[in-house]
Amino acid sequence: MLAGLTLDAWITLGTLVPVLLGLMRNVAGPDMLLGGGLLVILLTGVLPTEEAFAGFSNPGVLTVAALFIVAAGVKETGAIDSIAERLLGRPQSMVMARLRLIAPVAFLSAFTGNTAVVAMGIPVVQGWAKRMGASASRLLMPLSFAATLGGMCTLIGTSTNLVVLGLYQEAVPGVQVGIFEVGKLGIPASIAGLIYMLAVSRWLPAAREGILPTAANAREYSVVMRVEPGSTVAGKSVEEAGLRHLPQLFLAEVQREGVTLPAPGPQTQLREGDHLVFVGIVESVKDLARFPGLAPAEDQVARLSADRPERVLVEAVISGSSRLVGQSVRDAGFRTHFNAAIIAVHRHGARIDKKIGDIVLEAGDALLMEAQPTWERLHRNDGNFLLVAEVEGSQRPRRERAGVALFFLLLMVYSAGGYRFWDFARFGVPLQLVVATVTITMAWAFFL
Repeated sequence: MLAGLTLDAWITLGTLVPVLLGLMRNVAGPDMLLGGGLLVILLTGVLPTEEAFAGFSNPGVLTVAALFIVAAGVKETGAIDSIAERLLGRPQSMVMARLRLIAPVAFLSAFTGNTAVVAMGIPVVQGWAKRMGASASRLLMPLSFAATLGGMCTLIGTSTNLVVLGLYQEAVPGVQVGIFEVGKLGIPASIAGLIYMLAVSRWLPAAREGILPTAANAREYSVVMRVEPGSTVAGKSVEEAGLRHLPQLFLAEVQREGVTLPAPGPQTQLREGDHLVFVGIVESVKDLARFPGLAPAEDQVARLSADRPERVLVEAVISGSSRLVGQSVRDAGFRTHFNAAIIAVHRHGARIDKKIGDIVLEAGDALLMEAQPTWERLHRNDGNFLLVAEVEGSQRPRRERAGVALFFLLLMVYSAGGYRFWDFARFGVPLQLVVATVTITMAWAFFL
């Protein structure tokens, strides 16, 4: 059979096999491997230029690309975090955790695209598992499977459906396929799959330890956060605010109008202007930087030139030849000279509890700062510091733009279907049912 293959077929096989092996072994990114394979096919004349690049004009491919862009916007604005917090909550068992995860994920992936849902969901699930003290490995597989099963329910639920539809419409011009057409088989199959996964997932997969450093080998900082005016945290107890079970980070005391409340309990009520003293490792401190309603209490932070959503956390170690050695933070004019604000200092395996401005800096001190994202690049070779590293994932979400991101997400989903809103009745779905489903979902997300 192979002997009868043409030269073009041999070239195609010779290109396809290395690409597949490269994908299996993660030799390079899929974009590099697939793009390289396409380039080989194009240069050897197996495909003409028009056919080689026809896929980039496929409506399904463009829809998937647009969904990824919108999904990134939803993630960066924190819109997905606030919704996920209400949907997922704090279940008491792993079974309930999986149930609360797979139901909304399957529903969302039916209208957003399963790949985009998984891309948005992975950091959310990892943070959720960390707050619960559970292994994320026990939840990531249900996340992936639930998104795949949910994607079977509608035409826009998976990129495969969209790509195949685009090819079908090219072959049969003018054909129309309803958005819920595949749901006749997909919805029953998805429900059965979700029930099966919920029943057997208690045995799979095995729990794996994450890469979060332990307190024994990580730098511990003491960070003071202020409850901002109008914060959603104000008026809530420590437990209700979600500040009780932060991993490797604990609330040491509350400073209120000159009075210190040591070791506040879960029922301690928080007020506007309270200073909350947290102690923990940097991987957990960065969660505070993203926590809504809290801001660093250090005065110098508010005086930085860049707005807070445009700043990140940076760690830097003072060198022995630094001009900062022997000077207090205030006398050194750190913010003025370096355009960064120190929010915590770690020294020789111990945290320093003094006010930041009063700390006399020493060689080897590790500084935790708020600065612009370019600060690491600008001071990487600065002789005042030995090591400079940005804390990954510490940039504050632009929550004020969350509504805009959600609007474009809904608009994208709507346009991907290619139908007018009242056309839902054509698929046998009463308009009242659509409105009721959306209303109940939004009420569950924001009020329960």
